[in-house]
Amino acid sequence: MNFSSSSRDALIADFLARHQWDGADLKPLGQDASTRRYIRMVRTDGSTAMLMDAPRIEADPCPPDADDATRNAMGWNAQTRLAASRVDAFVLIAHHLRSLGFEAPEILAHDTEAGLAILQDFGDGKELARQIEQDPALEVPAYTLAAGMLARLHQHPIPDSVTHEAEQWPILDFDRLALSSNADLYADWLPVEAGGAALTGLARARWESERDALIEQAMAFPRVFTLRDYHAENLLWLGDGRIALLDFQDAVKGWDAWDMAMLTQDARRDVSHAASEAAIRHYLDQTGKTREAFNERLAVIGALNALRIAGVFSRLQHRDGKARYGTFQPRQLKLLARNLSHPALEPMAAFVRETTPFVFKES
Repeated sequence: MNFSSSSRDALIADFLARHQWDGADLKPLGQDASTRRYIRMVRTDGSTAMLMDAPRIEADPCPPDADDATRNAMGWNAQTRLAASRVDAFVLIAHHLRSLGFEAPEILAHDTEAGLAILQDFGDGKELARQIEQDPALEVPAYTLAAGMLARLHQHPIPDSVTHEAEQWPILDFDRLALSSNADLYADWLPVEAGGAALTGLARARWESERDALIEQAMAFPRVFTLRDYHAENLLWLGDGRIALLDFQDAVKGWDAWDMAMLTQDARRDVSHAASEAAIRHYLDQTGKTREAFNERLAVIGALNALRIAGVFSRLQHRDGKARYGTFQPRQLKLLARNLSHPALEPMAAFVRETTPFVFKES
């Protein structure tokens, strides 16, 4: 995403002037997933806020009743139920989370059409992942707290949409098309890791059969309001038993195990067994859910997610030339192999062992 243009600069200047942030010192922090960037704004009196700069990519969200053909024609974000750079998705879900008592950024101002928002600034260096690097003793209590937050969230009803003032954003089903489109990244890209190519012919047909069987298992699981990208890079440690949430704009009607897999099966950092186990036990204690059934959900949903992420990392390396993702892949393949070891996944495990056996060598 190219954020640099005279027209964009003028739009931002006008927006800041309208909300009394003109004249602030602007300190760009970096780009988020290629569709957003954040800029810290510092006034002369020392007060700060964050500017979210997210030029609109799509005019409208995916309609809740859109069929597969329509979504395929609309493209990847509609296929996979992603909000892309829609500022209204972030703003409205932030308001919803705050109404439930969670620490999401306060929205000080926003302009959906312009793709701009002014957010509460929580400060520098508070990502949970960074805090644990500095103080490893924080890991178990922090993961326990993060799991407790999910337990609270998952016990709230799933809204069909979230609203604020005159705006509305749909909370869509994480459905078969979304799961299959994501999981297909494995079939398209992971074989390239060993010098092969995307699965085709009979291998592709077998993949689709095993993929669909796994998805059928997932579709039988109960649904919860799912934040979708819930991991230590997107959680801010505020101290005093508080964690703030970021990157929740892609929330869906999903599964408890998706959020818990994202938290405890982190592709970018090792989560200790002690922290993972403490998080799962606390989550189950707080929700009253049973361990055996949860373990199955975590394996099935975790495997679908791990297939997606492994494919993404291969694509980033071999198509996009981003070699640094190769440093994450060994950890990701171990997570995939671990999920595939559950008895409920024996058919998919056999298929992966046959088509990409190196997955299990990493475990």
